[in-house]
Amino acid sequence: MRDALAAFLSELAAQRRASVHTVDAYRRDVTRVLDLAGGPGRPVAAGDWNRELLERALRDLFRTGHAASSAGRALAAWRSFSRFCVRRGLIASDPARRIAFPRRGRRLPRTLPSIDLGRALDRISGTEPATLRDRALIEVAYSSGLRLSELVGLNRGDLDRRAMLLRVRGKGRRERIVPVGAGALAALDRYLAGNGRAADGRGDEPVFVNPRGLRLSGRTVQRVVRQRLGQVAAGLRVTPHALRHSFASHLLDRGADLRAIQELLGHRSLASTQIYTHVSGRRLRQAYEQAHPRA
Repeated sequence: MRDALAAFLSELAAQRRASVHTVDAYRRDVTRVLDLAGGPGRPVAAGDWNRELLERALRDLFRTGHAASSAGRALAAWRSFSRFCVRRGLIASDPARRIAFPRRGRRLPRTLPSIDLGRALDRISGTEPATLRDRALIEVAYSSGLRLSELVGLNRGDLDRRAMLLRVRGKGRRERIVPVGAGALAALDRYLAGNGRAADGRGDEPVFVNPRGLRLSGRTVQRVVRQRLGQVAAGLRVTPHALRHSFASHLLDRGADLRAIQELLGHRSLASTQIYTHVSGRRLRQAYEQAHPRA
């Protein structure tokens, strides 16, 4: 089964175009079960991969304090691996298919007030290279609603300055085109000019770089957002994803169509976008009062 896992992960990366993070997560989730069955690193027979083992692994996740979301992700990985083994003829059926996904409590996205966020961005001023970079980084993230991986993965060739558009590579390497605002473009121009990288650049050159000229890491972006926007979050830990949530919620508050927001965020399903209706009750109430004859 460990050999099957190696083949499964190779297929996941090559044929399904899964990201490195997804492949690593699936490796951890399946390896946890295999180690439970035969001990760390020891061989595991195909017959040992059964429903009893998977239910035991699921109980272990909850016993060790994992959230329902983490347990659900692990179960999805087990199901995917089981289907792979069925296709390869290693097992007769998927033992994970009848195991119910854990119920997940609905967690509302954390959003930052638009006025406070604007003031915080304006406070990031100065001509130091790090300051110019941080302002451009946060402006672009909020202006276009990018995921962390999409933000750090931006290249110079992804920017259409004249059309004010970005080409973004999202989950599953799916590409989409998103608008970018004038304020974000102005901050980006100041950053590139201050870094000696104005005018034309190589198409594959990363937009956001560290002092050594290397692509900025996700961890650095998280630290920048936390330090620059900590006051806006009223003492709560603020992340790059909070900017993405704020982007969607502020658009919805101002009357943007939910389908359009779905496209901008790169969500496959509208259900993923509908969570923002729960944090935009004021907008829904206003629409109701303006439109319903008996409101």
